[in-house]
Amino acid sequence: MPLFSYIGKRLEQLCSCSCFCRFTWFHLRGNRFSLELFYFLFISSLGFLVLHSLDTNSNTFIPKNLDLFFMSVSAATVSSMSTIEMEVFSNSQLVILTILMFIGGEVFLSMIALYIRKFFLKVSPKDGNKLDPSISYINKQSCFEDNMELNYITISDLKSSKANSFCCETVSTSSDVDMEDLKYKSFKFLCLVVFLYLVLVQFLGVVSVLIYLNVISSAKNVLKQKGLNALIFSIFTIVSTFANCGFVPTKENMIPFIKNSGLLLILIPQVLLGNTLYPPFLRFSIWVIGKFTNKAETSYLLKNSKLVGYHHLLSYIHSSLLVITVLAIILVQFVLFSSMEWNSVSLEGLNVYQKFVGSLFQTVNTRHTGESIVDLSTVSAAVLVLFVVMMYLPPYTTFLPIAEESCEQGSKISSKVKENLIFSQLSYLTIFIILVCITERKHMVKDPLNFNVLNIVIEVISAYGNVGFSTGYSCDRRLYRDGNCENKWYGFSGKWSDQGKLVLIVVMIFGRLKKFNLNGGKAWKLL
Repeated sequence: MPLFSYIGKRLEQLCSCSCFCRFTWFHLRGNRFSLELFYFLFISSLGFLVLHSLDTNSNTFIPKNLDLFFMSVSAATVSSMSTIEMEVFSNSQLVILTILMFIGGEVFLSMIALYIRKFFLKVSPKDGNKLDPSISYINKQSCFEDNMELNYITISDLKSSKANSFCCETVSTSSDVDMEDLKYKSFKFLCLVVFLYLVLVQFLGVVSVLIYLNVISSAKNVLKQKGLNALIFSIFTIVSTFANCGFVPTKENMIPFIKNSGLLLILIPQVLLGNTLYPPFLRFSIWVIGKFTNKAETSYLLKNSKLVGYHHLLSYIHSSLLVITVLAIILVQFVLFSSMEWNSVSLEGLNVYQKFVGSLFQTVNTRHTGESIVDLSTVSAAVLVLFVVMMYLPPYTTFLPIAEESCEQGSKISSKVKENLIFSQLSYLTIFIILVCITERKHMVKDPLNFNVLNIVIEVISAYGNVGFSTGYSCDRRLYRDGNCENKWYGFSGKWSDQGKLVLIVVMIFGRLKKFNLNGGKAWKLL
């Protein structure tokens, strides 16, 4: 469930006896998209103001305000698109970017949603519920129905409530109260598990990176040459990797560490545990805790994942299929990347083991993280096309999904007209690519090798998928040289016009909120 959606459930409870409140909240609860949009815009704007107030690491370069806002949006939406070299930022600015990535990560946002739900939930019946248990349930034929089975009093769709103006009450048995008590305790237990998962996984990652940097001199020397603090580097990189952002304090991303296979192996689990494999490992964590503690809450959560209403807690079958799908996608990419790039300039100078780990790291990062050990402009076109497809896929894409009963069978479409006007994801991406081609049309004429359609498509799809992959910009590929060009280690969008950057900011925010439109475009029938 998206963030803030559960606030509505609880507010419906509080105003269930007021027709005015019911009518008002019915219109507000459908604006979850607007609420999350406001959240990302707010933290991005706040991040920009703080970044602007702090000094950079350079005495000669002063970033433009638009570029600072771009970087703030990129960190908050965990996109890692860049228009400024990362080494320009001071340690204090890196800390701000770390905070933005942390609070913008999907696991953190889902945890906040859980605690908001917990705050609005009533106390457990056995702990002394102030309401009379005999009126805790509402008849399913009435206008107030609780689809998630965690509420005591809720409101159904306004259309279905026209014929009923008042709530109908039924009597619950003691077993019903016991079950509600188990549901409540299970939900509280889930909140704790998600919090511990978020903290422990990243804590172990930071400790592992610090140990590696202190033991392996080659990695430590890279930080010394760049003047980076080991602790800040470790925290920044792990938070970025777990949140699937992809920012690294070095301007070349992970290219300086291409031979540090141990560091790459430390980061690979962080990439998977923070995104594509989060649901299976969350379920596995609950199962392990249950094996050691025999808590009834673990059994309830594992058997009733749909009823809990936590989007990331998937069923056993769905979790298993997700693991198989993720591993299969990584395998396909690894085979193609290795076969095409094994003897390329990108992996030149590496031994077999380093090439194997580097290829694995590169292919794992195509699904939303975007950390890279190679210059993507040197990668073959076939591999880039595959990367574009991988960046487009949502994180929980599953092959051969098993149809599961929805716990929200009573939900109805609020507006047919509105639904028919919504385009598909590909339609919006096509529009964005066309807009960028329009804003950068002069560059495409004067600098066609850099500003080609494929590079623009990669940049837009990467921003939409919140990945951060970029082909960059090379002065050597220019047809007309004026002597004023200097190669910079930032994304291709760093050379775009201000209008093009604004379009990409919209794409990053749109991509972070794409969960609201995954089923768009149903009105279009291709026959």
